[in-house]
Parts: sequence; structure tokens; C-alpha cells
Amino acid sequence: MSEMKRDARHVIQVTLNGEKRSGFAQPRMLLSDFIRHELGATGTHVGCEHGVCGACTIQLDGRAIRSCLTLAVQADGCDLVTVEGLTQREAELSLLQRAMKRHHALQCGYCTPGILMSFDVLMRKNPKASDQDIIDVLAGHLCRCTGYANITSAMRDVLDQIKSNAGGDHV
Repeated sequence: MSEMKRDARHVIQVTLNGEKRSGFAQPRMLLSDFIRHELGATGTHVGCEHGVCGACTIQLDGRAIRSCLTLAVQADGCDLVTVEGLTQREAELSLLQRAMKRHHALQCGYCTPGILMSFDVLMRKNPKASDQDIIDVLAGHLCRCTGYANITSAMRDVLDQIKSNAGGDHV
């Protein structure tokens, strides 16, 4: 990476939810702020700003990451997926989002985008995930409203659907 002047704004180019996008960022700008303020994708929430709560979780090149711990300049040239990218078509919820709704697995909804992003990665990498795998993913997210039981039920439901459908529906 070339040297960057600390107060200069640099062009950052990413693919956001399948669309080429660019914006400006100073070297110290967090990726979460870049996504929200430069690119206008406000589904990514910022909670603790220490990487503990998981609300800012997005996917960077297919991996779930905390966008509050990543600098925007580190994402230059990368593929980013936010919660807005989970829907297949305009106004159609993904299989996972429908399950969360059906199981009443959200209340205030602040933590939900980050949880969805982590579960999306789990389902793609391990469609035969165990209940312990689900718990392990949830361990990286703080939710003060739901108690996690309904979230776990929604995730199990989706994994069972994937198993019985052999992957025919988008997560």
C-alpha cells in the first residue's frame, strides 16, 4: 500500500452488494462510517465501536468482519456485502430474513443486520451446521432484546430447509 497523507481524502473503490461504487475516505476513516456516510448503505449499524457487539458485521470478500475495526482504505478493491445485499430482488426477503420474521427473532432490530451477515456466511460455508455452530456464531453478537432462543430457532429452521431443499433457495 502506498503512503497516504493523514488529512487527505483518498478515492476508495469497492463492489458493494454487486455494484461498483466509490467514495472518499481519510486514512483513519472506519469502514463502517465509509459504508454508511459515503456509500449510503445504512443497514450496517455501529454499536460498541470496539468489535464486541457484532452490529457492524458485514462480509468482505466472503468473510464476516467487523466493519468498525477495519479501515476504509483496507477495503479498497474488495467485494463488500451488507444486509441490503441479502435480498434477491427489490422488496423480497431472503430465506434467512423470512425465518427471522416468522420466528419473531428480532425486537428492536439493532443487532439483526450483523447477525444476518454472520449467519449468511455460516450457511454458505456449512449448510449442515450443528446447533453448537449456531451458538458459536451467536456468541459473537450482543442482543439485549430477544434472549437468542428465537434467533437460534430461526437459524435451525433455515438450515433444515436448505437440507431438505438441497440448496434450491437463496439464503
